[in-house]
Amino acid sequence: LSLGGAGESNLMAEAIDYAYHKGVVLVAAAGNSNQNAAAYPARYPHVIGVSALDSAGLKAPYSNFGAGVDISAPGGSENGKILQETIDGDTGSPVFAGFQGTSMASPHVAGVAALIKATGIQDPADVLNVLKQSTRAIEDDPLNHYGAGQLDAGAAVKLALKGQITFQDFFRWLRDNGYLNPRFWIDGGVIALWPKIAMVLGSYLLAWFLRNYFPFTWSWSLATGLVAGSSGLFFLKGLYIFDLPQWPFRVMGSSIPELGSAIGSSSFLNPLFASVVIPFILIALLLGHPQWKWLAVGSALGVASCLAVSAVVSPELIWLGGGVLSRVFLIANALLCFGLAYLAVQGEKQSA
Repeated sequence: LSLGGAGESNLMAEAIDYAYHKGVVLVAAAGNSNQNAAAYPARYPHVIGVSALDSAGLKAPYSNFGAGVDISAPGGSENGKILQETIDGDTGSPVFAGFQGTSMASPHVAGVAALIKATGIQDPADVLNVLKQSTRAIEDDPLNHYGAGQLDAGAAVKLALKGQITFQDFFRWLRDNGYLNPRFWIDGGVIALWPKIAMVLGSYLLAWFLRNYFPFTWSWSLATGLVAGSSGLFFLKGLYIFDLPQWPFRVMGSSIPELGSAIGSSSFLNPLFASVVIPFILIALLLGHPQWKWLAVGSALGVASCLAVSAVVSPELIWLGGGVLSRVFLIANALLCFGLAYLAVQGEKQSA
C-alpha cells in the first residue's frame, strides 16, 4: 500500500487482521514527514512498514522512522529518483518519470515478498522473517531509521530457497557437473508437475472405477491412451536443444486437450481440443478394433481427468477466458468424455 495517514481506524485494523489470517502479506509506506513513527496503515500490527533509502543507501531526508518501521528499501531522493513508467497527467501519454518517497520504497519490499512466496513460503509471518533475516543490517541505528536493515532481494530469495531443491536447481546441478550435454537444457519452470501428476492419477482412478463394473484387461493400448489424454509426455515441454525449434517438444509434451495451443505456446486451452470432440472421433474410428479401441477408451478417460483438473487449477480457454463459463465448459466435457468411455466399455461387455 503506497498510501498513509495519521489516524487509526478500527475498521481498517479489522480488515488488515482478516487479510493477514487469510495469508496476505501486507506492506505499506512508512510516510514522508520525517517523523519518529510510521504513518497508518504501516503502523498497524501485521503490516510491514517500509522506510525509504536515498541514492547513497542512507535514510532519505523525508522518510518517517522509529516505531512501526520494519525494513528499509530504495525510495529515491532529489539526487537520485526512482524511475517509473506512468501516464502523463496532462497529455495522457505513457512517460518515464522520476519519483521519490516511501511509496516508492514499499513496492520494492512487496516485490521481494512475492518472490519469497513463489519459493513456497506462504505464511505472512514466515515471509517477514525471511525479509528481516536477509537484510543488510545496520549496526548503529538507535532511532530505527532502517528497521531490521536494508532490503536485499538476492539474499532473501537465497534464504527462502535454503534447503529446497527445485527443478531448476536439479537440472543446473546436472549441467554444471557434466551430466547434461551443454547443447541442450531443460527449463523446469514450465513443467506444472503436481497438476500433471493429478491428471495421470485421475485417469487411472477413472479406469479402475469402470473396471469394477465392467471387468476388462489392462493393456498397453489403454495405458497409452490414459497418458496421451491426461498429461502427455509433459517433461518434454521444458526441453530445449540448441539451434532447433522448441515447438516439437511442446507438442510431444502436451496432452490431447493441450494440442490446440501447443505450437503457439499458449497456456489457454483450445475449446475444440479441450472437449469431447477428439475422444468421440477416436472411439467412432477405433471401436471395432480389438486392441486400438482401448487406446480410444483410455484417451477418453485421460481427457476427462485432464479437463476436470484444469477446471479446478486453471480454467482458461481461448475465446471463453478464464471465468465461470470456462469452468462449466471443462466440467461438462469431462463428464461427457467419461460417459463416452462408459458407453464404449459397456458395449464391449454386452458384445462379449
